[in-house]
Amino acid sequence: MLFSSELIKGTLKTIILKLLSENKRMYGYEITQKVKELTGDRIQLTEGALYPTLHALEADGLLTTETEYIGKRVRKYYSLSKEGKAKSKEKVSEFSDFIDTMKFLLDIKHKPA
Repeated sequence: MLFSSELIKGTLKTIILKLLSENKRMYGYEITQKVKELTGDRIQLTEGALYPTLHALEADGLLTTETEYIGKRVRKYYSLSKEGKAKSKEKVSEFSDFIDTMKFLLDIKHKPA
C-alpha cells in the first residue's frame, strides 16, 4: 500500500534532510530510488514533489549543490550545508515527537513486530 501524497508532502523536507545526512551527497533520481528501496515501494517520490522541495531547501541555505558532467548529461548533486546538518537533526527530532503525539492522540497502541 502506498502512502498518500498528502502525508508525504508534509514529511518530504525531513526525508530529504535525513537521507542527505546519511549519504553526504545525492542527485535527485538517486534520492527517489533510495526512498523507494528503503520503504519497500511504499513511498514513491515524484519529480513534481521532489525538485521544488530541493530548490526550497537550497534557497533556505540548507543545501549546497555541485554540478558534474557525465558524458553529455549534467548531474546536480545536493549536500547538506552546515545549517542543513543542524536542521536535519532538528526536523527528525520534531517528527519523532509528532509521531509520539499522534499515537497518543489517536490512541494507537504499539504493535509488536
